[in-house]
Amino acid sequence: MAAPLGKKEIKRMPVRSYETVRDDLRSGDLLFCSGSYLFSGLIQRFTGSVWSHVGVVYRDEALQRVFVLESETGIGVRLAPLSKYLRDYHGRNRPYRGQILVGRVTPGLEAEQVRKAVSHGMDLLTRPYDNGEIVRIAARILFRIGRRSRDRKFICSELVDECFRSAGVRFTCPDNYISPDDIWRNPCVEVGGRIL
Repeated sequence: MAAPLGKKEIKRMPVRSYETVRDDLRSGDLLFCSGSYLFSGLIQRFTGSVWSHVGVVYRDEALQRVFVLESETGIGVRLAPLSKYLRDYHGRNRPYRGQILVGRVTPGLEAEQVRKAVSHGMDLLTRPYDNGEIVRIAARILFRIGRRSRDRKFICSELVDECFRSAGVRFTCPDNYISPDDIWRNPCVEVGGRIL
């Protein structure tokens, strides 16, 4: 189980460069983000955690690329190159504003479980995103309410949870709502180090 962390503790952790960590990343690893954006701060405040975002690593050996499968506010479910996250987030020629840690589900996932989880996430790519969803997301976070309908509009942690459920991996959480922190504190998540 990954222990609760504060922002100061995260900032004291050594940062491994992308070049040194890239070969260690595996499909199915988790990226936990502690953002310094307005919406990130709201999520952190409502969940009482430093975590504002979570995504799944997808490593494509044929392309020799590492991606993040995520659900992003204002965009929806997408696949983004991890290198862009770390160097050119949202095309602004600067990295993601915040800290990023890698987590790994333990014991190690079997290749078929990883394939199922990532494949399920790929099936959800390009789902339209309703900007009105931001208000509903904030209310769900504030009141810790899970999705009442299967409309395929996800907050990041719901996407990660659904991908892993499709592969037979269940994160335990206190109620029907799952936040990035709920995934972080799961007994099956192990910290892999800080990359930003």
